[in-house]
Amino acid sequence: MSDPAPSPARPRRSRPVQVADQIKDWVVERDLKQGAKLPNEAEMIALFRVSKGTVREAMRILEAQGLIVTRTGPGGGSFVGEVSLERAKSLLANYFYFQDLSVSDVYQMRKVVEPELAASLAGKLSPAQIKELRLLVQEYPAPAQSPEEERDQHIASLRFHAKLAEYSANPLLTFMVSFMARILTDLTVYRRLYEPHNVELWARGRRHQLDLVDALEAGEAERASAIMRSHMEGAERLMQAQEARVMRRFMAV
Repeated sequence: MSDPAPSPARPRRSRPVQVADQIKDWVVERDLKQGAKLPNEAEMIALFRVSKGTVREAMRILEAQGLIVTRTGPGGGSFVGEVSLERAKSLLANYFYFQDLSVSDVYQMRKVVEPELAASLAGKLSPAQIKELRLLVQEYPAPAQSPEEERDQHIASLRFHAKLAEYSANPLLTFMVSFMARILTDLTVYRRLYEPHNVELWARGRRHQLDLVDALEAGEAERASAIMRSHMEGAERLMQAQEARVMRRFMAV
């Protein structure tokens, strides 16, 4: 019996990356909040027992991630930062850019998460928020007449879902839904999924969104969840067809 093949070696993490993680752990262990001042460079060198160059590189890594902010002048130094929602989505999107996601991958998550979001918002939105949702749907009152308009309608439709996510009191739910809207927007634009005209996709999506706003305004949680689930299932089917048409066209070239 032959020996099992060795598992692939994990890429070795550089010393500055390791120290950056140690600094993050140090901040978390002390429950430091945004704006808290970090030890100076000399203190960091002594604390983590590394060279000046390693500390500086580790701090540059954390600053690039938005986890620390550096200020110069009197009262300056390094402070705990707060990663914005947009920055977090951008960093994670960079990872998924190389994962070859499909429309099905995205909708597998959307079908689970977005009906729950809809149910959680029923009866809890202000008149101003309901109005804002209706205005988003009214941005595309008629079928597109050009590929550019089709693209803009797809993006506007996804903004509706990102806006719903903003209204959630659950920050994790907010992030997940808004991030999926971001990923699907990128897929639509990068792969030109908007180019085959699809009146059914427009009509079905618009009708579901209008019905959903009515259910949210009326406080009907079960109905809102059912509408969103139907919306996700239909959109997945139609977007898969868009994706297949684009791939056939690409292969025929």
